Amino acid sequence: MQENIVEYNRDSKILRWLFRTKHWISSPSRIKNVFVRIMVYILLLNLTFVFVYPFMYMVVTALKSNADLNDFTVNWVPRSLKFENFAIAYHLLNYRSYLENSILITFLATLGHLISCSFIGYGFARYSFPFKNLLFLLVIVSFIVPVQTIIVPLYITYKNLGWLDTYLPLIIPTFFGFGMKGALFIFLFRQFYMGLPKELEEAAKIDGCGFFMTYVRIVMPIAKASFLVALVLSLVWHWNDFYEPAIYISKVTKAVLPSRINHLVSIVNAPPEELFDLLELVEGEDTLNNAVMMAGTFLIILPVLIVFAFAQKQFMQGIETTGMKE
Repeated sequence: MQENIVEYNRDSKILRWLFRTKHWISSPSRIKNVFVRIMVYILLLNLTFVFVYPFMYMVVTALKSNADLNDFTVNWVPRSLKFENFAIAYHLLNYRSYLENSILITFLATLGHLISCSFIGYGFARYSFPFKNLLFLLVIVSFIVPVQTIIVPLYITYKNLGWLDTYLPLIIPTFFGFGMKGALFIFLFRQFYMGLPKELEEAAKIDGCGFFMTYVRIVMPIAKASFLVALVLSLVWHWNDFYEPAIYISKVTKAVLPSRINHLVSIVNAPPEELFDLLELVEGEDTLNNAVMMAGTFLIILPVLIVFAFAQKQFMQGIETTGMKE
């Protein structure tokens, strides 16, 4: 009797499953939704591969020995991991000295953008003044115009000011909302401030707060998400900037890390004899050591990766909070 009950329950479960499957298959909308979801996942996987593949290639190549580089049977799994490549790249880049230069420029330029762009965005969002819309349009246009089209007049201006071979052309403009992607940060702050209720600022004014105190005590704490987004973007863009430092700075001692990658490539491609043992090279053979170049590239982007790893969650929340809203 008990066996019959178990058999009946099992058969009933199978019948219910078949009924649900038939009902699900007979629903075109569900099939369409599943198909769309599969296509979305395929697209996301392809995009992930496009972005992750170069990084994977860089890391794997940086860990290869010279023998693995010359062995076409070695692709993704090196026979031996050579972490010494990072030490060699560190030495050839003179990493510590140029790291200090990059940190100084990136910190001050990012600070300038956060201060100036937040105030400018707040002014566009809260105050009315003549030609407001025209000026904001010019701000947007300045973001669209490539810096290469205005680099000559900028160079002449900075030369007349005596700023060449200094960090001033890379830092001072950011404190006036100019510089790398400054218009984008102004736009982001403006959009965020326009979504804030004015009652908060009006209540602060009733309590006797002026403009500065209202902004510092009321507006800035609420705008943490916008500041974080601008902080991460400005930091990454200034850290990776190669073009402007190469234009304005000719002294090798004042160069930044990204500009040193060319120096590393030139050394690795045509090394002096004293570096042959260091790079595991034999005179007369191919002197190209991609592992050292990839290790140097990884060391250059490592600080940005560390910052983004710690700020990733807050950065994504800030992007959502700073949605483009009117």
